[in-house]
Amino acid sequence: MVSIVIMAGGKGERFWPRSRQSLPKQLISLTNDGKTMIQLTYERVKKITDKENVFIVTNENYSNIIRKQLFEIPFQNILIEPLGKNTAPCIGLSAVYIAKKDPEAVMIILPSDHLIKNNDIFINTLEAAAKMAQEGDNLITIGIIPSYPETGYGYINYSNKVCDIDGNSIYKVKRFVEKPDIDKAKQYLKEGTYLWNSGMFVWKASTILKNIQRYMPNLYEGLMKISDAIGTDNEIKVLREEFNKFESISIDYGIMEHAENIYTIPGNFGWDDVGSWTALERIQNTDEDGNVKSGNVISIDTKKCIIQGNDKLIAAVGIEDIILVDTDDATLICSKDKCQDIKKLLNKIKAMNKENYL
Repeated sequence: MVSIVIMAGGKGERFWPRSRQSLPKQLISLTNDGKTMIQLTYERVKKITDKENVFIVTNENYSNIIRKQLFEIPFQNILIEPLGKNTAPCIGLSAVYIAKKDPEAVMIILPSDHLIKNNDIFINTLEAAAKMAQEGDNLITIGIIPSYPETGYGYINYSNKVCDIDGNSIYKVKRFVEKPDIDKAKQYLKEGTYLWNSGMFVWKASTILKNIQRYMPNLYEGLMKISDAIGTDNEIKVLREEFNKFESISIDYGIMEHAENIYTIPGNFGWDDVGSWTALERIQNTDEDGNVKSGNVISIDTKKCIIQGNDKLIAAVGIEDIILVDTDDATLICSKDKCQDIKKLLNKIKAMNKENYL
């Protein structure tokens, strides 16, 4: 059995003010087709498995919206995290629910807010990873062949090739490295043995639980208590009690930096993590001046700007490299080269007790 796990608990803060705590990035549309990010993610993987084997991990605030947007998915397959604890508890929780159905099921873990240009190549890559996962206690991560020296991603350093599956080369992972500075990023690109860390993983439920038991025993102990409570009257109570005890830690720190039998497949399927407003320049059409405009916008002598609005008229004159996003209660004006600082802005809004704008 192959199960898909879509992680959908993030806040999407860099897409403020469109993305809010009540309606984050994965639940809004950023593409020209009007479909939300999570809907596109689900449509992408429907070829791999049945809807009964698709699981969404999210929080209580988003669960009802997700059920409406992904109404095909069984009610019980929407797994609710009592609070955000990063990806290790998130993946561990999905593993115990899937293991209840089939301990040897292959899990394909995907973020809910990435875009893929070539779905056929993407599916072929995931299916090859699933075959590798079935062959033993292997942990597979999907890396992305870098096209430029990006400093905003972690990297996967790989070594020798171990096999080919369905036209996909499988490599042994040497190490994971943190987000580099520009000089290191250029060096990684030049060496040719580094991939962007996409946050996509493939393994059997039993395999990841064995690794959690070995490297994160406290998390494993809590997950087993949750597992024992699944299907009982105490399920929700035990889930909340144990989840509150978990350390907030990523699967990269908790498992991938320590485990053995880690492999990677270089992905070349047109991946974009849509990490900030500037991603719209890659995924939406631009006008003759390089602007990405949406809504009621009139511009003169305006170049390489991202302007997003609704019915209210936005008139722009003589600006360049600016992000302007207008909503009913908040307007963002930001230099494109400072878009990564939107998180800092939200921290300031919170510090000023204006949380109703978050």
